[in-house]
Amino acid sequence: MRISEIRTFARQKAFAEKLQELYGEKNDGLARLTRLLDCFEDLYGDTEACVLSGGGRVEVGGNHTDHQGGCVLAAAISLDILAVAKKNDDMIIRYAAEGYEMAPVDISDLEIKKELYGTSESLFRGVAAGLMNRGYEIGGFDMVADSRVLPGSGMSSSAAFEVMIGTAFNHFYNHGRIKDQLIAMVSQYAENVYFGKPSGLMDQMACACGGLIGIDFKDAENPKITKADYDFEAAGYAVMLTDCRANHADLTDAYAGIPQEMKAAARVMGHELLSQCTMKELLEATPLIRQQCGDRAWLRSFHYMNETERAKKQVKALKHGELQEFLQLVKESGRSSYEYLQNIYADWDVMHQSMAVGLALSDYVLQDDGAWRVHGGGFAGTILAFVPLKKVNAYRKTMEKAFGKDCTLRLKVRQYGGIRLI
Repeated sequence: MRISEIRTFARQKAFAEKLQELYGEKNDGLARLTRLLDCFEDLYGDTEACVLSGGGRVEVGGNHTDHQGGCVLAAAISLDILAVAKKNDDMIIRYAAEGYEMAPVDISDLEIKKELYGTSESLFRGVAAGLMNRGYEIGGFDMVADSRVLPGSGMSSSAAFEVMIGTAFNHFYNHGRIKDQLIAMVSQYAENVYFGKPSGLMDQMACACGGLIGIDFKDAENPKITKADYDFEAAGYAVMLTDCRANHADLTDAYAGIPQEMKAAARVMGHELLSQCTMKELLEATPLIRQQCGDRAWLRSFHYMNETERAKKQVKALKHGELQEFLQLVKESGRSSYEYLQNIYADWDVMHQSMAVGLALSDYVLQDDGAWRVHGGGFAGTILAFVPLKKVNAYRKTMEKAFGKDCTLRLKVRQYGGIRLI
């Protein structure tokens, strides 16, 4: 459709229903799209274009298990990147967002360039290279986007961006035939190799596949996906994320220490990853692991063994509609992360424990009704809670008093990965 035709289509009832499905009953999707269409038309005229969307994600269960080949439970969420884009006839990608315009990216040259590590340009080039290496077609496109996936919030803004790029290549050059899991793997490749950031596959897989899914990473090249869709709102609970607004600086070593210590413990047991070990082996190797790797490495490994099984139980509970069992497992996960994984605050900065404060306040407000846990990497960032609808206002008020206005987000599980809306 041309931009003028998209404007007309977007005002129809069918599209309004689609936006409601994506974002919830009260949303500003049409207003966002209208602003993007205006911007796109100013740049490129009333030309043929399409509308794309790619959502962020939350980790529901399986804290720090994916990098060991374990199991997680994750959900795509309603906060997304919305984009208007068109195919062009050269090998150039042009990208703009509010307050940001990237220099044109020439994807006829896909050599890895370390000077581009950490840049948006590297992600475009990395996704293009990953697809080309697997035999798919690539080419240029022009895109204007608006992102609601907040960076630094634990919702995987980079993975959502990578999946959006893969979705554009998929629809413009490959007739939509690239599978979601492949887009996820190519996105991870872009982040690891071209962006220069080591990461597991959970973020990209959740963003690309959509819905509430269990993922088993034991076979890293072919992760096993299990759908676990559940309507929490209909059951009387809101899914809420709270930014505890801690300082993220100088935490690289803290994050890196978790997989390093887990792998060190696995090597003591004669394996590379903890997914290749058993609880029996861990218990038998306790003295050696403590001696060679330290007590924390053993504790973190103990967390992994229980947490990866707990993620499987969470999927099973949701599939059988056992909500209270699921909520109990969420709380157990949170306690294990606090006590054994030890990723709630940095041990060299005990004066700043904002996530611990957030968890304590969640305990105070929710008590026996609901669940709460650290979300994602930990040390700083966000906590996840399942809040009874009758307590949403009280929970938000308590958190905002501690961490500031708008620190909480009420989320909706998104049933789609990267998609073309129009």
